[in-house]
Amino acid sequence: MQHFASDNYAGICPEALAALLAANDGHVRSYGDDEWTLRAADRLRELFETDCDVYFVFNGTAANSLALAALCQSYHSVICQQLAHVETDECGAPEFFSNGAKLLAVAGEQGKLTPAAIIDVVTRRRDIHYPRPKVVTLTQATEVGTVYQPEELRAIADTAHELGLRVHMDGARFANAVAGLGLSPADVSWRAGVDVLCFGGTKMGLPVGEAVVFFDRRLSEDFAYRCKQAGQLASKMRFLSAPWLGILENGAWLRHAAHANAMARRLAAGLAEGTGWPALFPVQANGVFVRLPSRIEEGLRARGWLFYNFIGAGGVRLMCGWDTAPETVDRLLDDIRDLSAPPA
Repeated sequence: MQHFASDNYAGICPEALAALLAANDGHVRSYGDDEWTLRAADRLRELFETDCDVYFVFNGTAANSLALAALCQSYHSVICQQLAHVETDECGAPEFFSNGAKLLAVAGEQGKLTPAAIIDVVTRRRDIHYPRPKVVTLTQATEVGTVYQPEELRAIADTAHELGLRVHMDGARFANAVAGLGLSPADVSWRAGVDVLCFGGTKMGLPVGEAVVFFDRRLSEDFAYRCKQAGQLASKMRFLSAPWLGILENGAWLRHAAHANAMARRLAAGLAEGTGWPALFPVQANGVFVRLPSRIEEGLRARGWLFYNFIGAGGVRLMCGWDTAPETVDRLLDDIRDLSAPPA
């Protein structure tokens, strides 16, 4: 039974699995000095159309936290949206790995930051008793499934850079954002002013692993040492990098993301048509947020469906993955309509 609790529930996509098995042949160099890792890094450079530095780590918490730590000192601060994963779900890892840099969370419509909010935080205080803002971190797609348009990214990045701040992007669902926008990865990352991207692989169908991509290579100085110290340098690195090669070649990463987005749109349309309940946020990636009556929630769980209540903005979060089948979406909608029907 497929579920809608998280796109992490899905297994390994066929392309990633085939590449993983192909890498399990013979002896190769360790700690990233292997052909799979070198080829995957080069493929990412081709994808982003620039000579970026690429590092593969085990998970998103490490990717975001180590990237932010590379951009600031312990007495600095990081500006984020109040629903951002680094603020709500990283167990203090960004502060830990940066030796104490403070997260400054601000409100924003549809899960987004704005230039005005950044200016307000930076100019609010400039005294030595306040942690100096140094980084802006964006989530693309956002925690509520919305997507920053290129002009929004550029406005934020221009504001940040004018104020002497770096721009980090948490791209756990970057593939879904790219698929939704129909633009090149470069156009919604470094060309829009992003300095560092944490490109999520797990939610795209990889078994494990994220890519930390430094578009400004000067910022990656000693990053390899950070990875090693944090336990993120895989001795058998080919098993992190080979699945990337599998999904990057022939565009599988984008096809899978587009499919997940399409399933979210199918679900949102079915909810609106069958029940009249609109999504709480525009459905621009692979998530649907909706406020269900408590009896419907309870009834769905009693029938075996798994999904999360979204603490940050209320309602429930229904996530679609690379393998979500149209039949699964329709079966959920059928159960919702059945539970919503008045008693006979």
